Amino acid sequence: MRKTLAATLLAGSMAVSAIALAPGAQAATQAGTAVAAASTGSVHNWGKFFSSDRKAYTFGQTGKRNGIVVTEWHGVDKVGGKRAWVWFEYYKNGGWHKFNRSWDGKVVGTWSGRGIKKVYTFTCWAGKLDNCGRKYRIY
Repeated sequence: MRKTLAATLLAGSMAVSAIALAPGAQAATQAGTAVAAASTGSVHNWGKFFSSDRKAYTFGQTGKRNGIVVTEWHGVDKVGGKRAWVWFEYYKNGGWHKFNRSWDGKVVGTWSGRGIKKVYTFTCWAGKLDNCGRKYRIY
């Protein structure tokens, strides 16, 4: 009788706890970043990576889950005037690929790909390849 009563009380207590925690867990899930949500493995924080004149920088996170590499990046630049550029170079299927994104002010972006082995990034300011900073490996 005592064991049955204890089991019933424990089950009821766990159900109440689950109901109480559900809204908080849901809010935490919605507030999470794409990288954190996509990776149960390792997430690497990187940055601040500046342009050579230190007028713009980028930082972010890169992680991998189920063979997909996900990168979330943040770009910061003084609003108005010239644009900043972030470049990503990645090794996939035996070859190197690259692309860039530009912004003015502050921006957040994400990208992902399957089968990526290495990722490098660098930041430029005032032109696609002007005032570029050092290249860093982020994955």
